[in-house]
Amino acid sequence: MVSQFGYTVLTADSGEHALTVHKNYKGQIDLLITDVVAPGMSGPMLAEKLTEKQPNLKVLYISGFDNTHVVQKYVVEKGHELLSKPFTVEELRNKVQSMLPVVVRSSFG
Repeated sequence: MVSQFGYTVLTADSGEHALTVHKNYKGQIDLLITDVVAPGMSGPMLAEKLTEKQPNLKVLYISGFDNTHVVQKYVVEKGHELLSKPFTVEELRNKVQSMLPVVVRSSFG
């Protein structure tokens, strides 16, 4: 969905894969979008590893459990953002655009 908003999107199917993608990507990664609960490596574990390598990385957690201790500890206390499930495409767009510079699209011709 985020690519529809004009952003370049890198995808990973696991936390370990995300670490590899981050390591091998030559450009700047501005935002990590991850579920709080994920198999293998949780979203907070992934975010911790990536923000150690890139402290300015912004993190958006997605969760169906928005009032738990984990959410409080890793979202509120760390200054990250949360988008609660279920959400609409418009809600996702608004959240991403509030966290990142607006993508300017131009059309020629």
